[in-house]
Amino acid sequence: MSAGLSWSRWVGIMLKEFIQLKRDRLTFGMIIGIPVLQLILFGFAINSDPKRLPTAVLLADHGYYERSILWALKNSGYFRIEREARDEAEAEDLLARGEVQFVITVPENFTRGIARGERPALLVEADATDPSATGNAVAALTAIARGALARDLQGTLGRLNPAADAVDLRVHRRYNPEGASQYNIVPGLMGVILTMTMILMTGLAMTRERERGTFENLLATPALPIEVMTGKIVPYIMIGLIQVTIVIGAAQLIFGVPLLGSVPLLYLCVFLFIAANLTLGITFSSIARNQLQAMQMTFFFFLPSMLLSGFMFPFRGMPDWAQAIGQVLPLTHFLHLVRGIMLKGNTLAELWPNIWPILAFTLVMIALGQLVYRKTLD
Repeated sequence: MSAGLSWSRWVGIMLKEFIQLKRDRLTFGMIIGIPVLQLILFGFAINSDPKRLPTAVLLADHGYYERSILWALKNSGYFRIEREARDEAEAEDLLARGEVQFVITVPENFTRGIARGERPALLVEADATDPSATGNAVAALTAIARGALARDLQGTLGRLNPAADAVDLRVHRRYNPEGASQYNIVPGLMGVILTMTMILMTGLAMTRERERGTFENLLATPALPIEVMTGKIVPYIMIGLIQVTIVIGAAQLIFGVPLLGSVPLLYLCVFLFIAANLTLGITFSSIARNQLQAMQMTFFFFLPSMLLSGFMFPFRGMPDWAQAIGQVLPLTHFLHLVRGIMLKGNTLAELWPNIWPILAFTLVMIALGQLVYRKTLD
């Protein structure tokens, strides 16, 4: 046996490794897919300065100055005025459901108040559950309102421009008055932790059985695919509920995050989210041939979930195609659910638009899992 370095052996080992990579199509796909995915997401989808945020207006006055301010808000690029609320109750409901990011209220006699130099109040209510989504827009409000009236306040009204603001701009950061990032991050972590652990643990379940040689025992039993899937899911549901309880306790005791809504309703939403992730993990486990492939598929799903759900970056700052992808991910809807319950005190009626997509995702994964479930080792 030669103790020296053999270039022929080294080249042989290197070629063997390339051949193995070529045969492992999933690994080879990950080598190409992950860099491409990261380039697309970070290059096109991620935006820390969201624009065209959905805005509702509540108008008690339809005067000249009010129109100037609303047009200035539109032209700033930060606000997209979508609808006019009929009353305060509807405006409150729009904010609670998350359908709009801002509600702008123009009081009665707004135009006449400006003409008299009375500095009438202009109320801007922002859904501040995600401070990063509204921070830049709120910071630009004063300059927008002042610039909107600069051309209008001429002649006898010139004394109001620009030394003093003609409008008393009042910004209310709803649901998170102090703009604390913990109110946004800590509830979101609940969904991120569950996504990672639930999919990974169940993703390894079937492949571990296959690698250890115990999968044949399952094949020898008359167990139906749905029985195997649900039987493996239930223990992890308990693990997920324990994790959630720990996160909720830490959120309350350590970070001071409020819990304004119903605790049973919160756990119901958690249960549905856990079920969605577990069914996806079982599906990955049925597709994968070994634990490495199951882990690769988990990571490939987890990366876009983190980036496109609104956990790390403002959801409404992403382009429409990225938001469309994000709407398919259970984590996107769960973030709305958990933040809505903890910070807004939302009820089931307000949460339903984000509950049914999770249910639909779960049913699709169950059907797909049964389809790819193998009754034979081949």
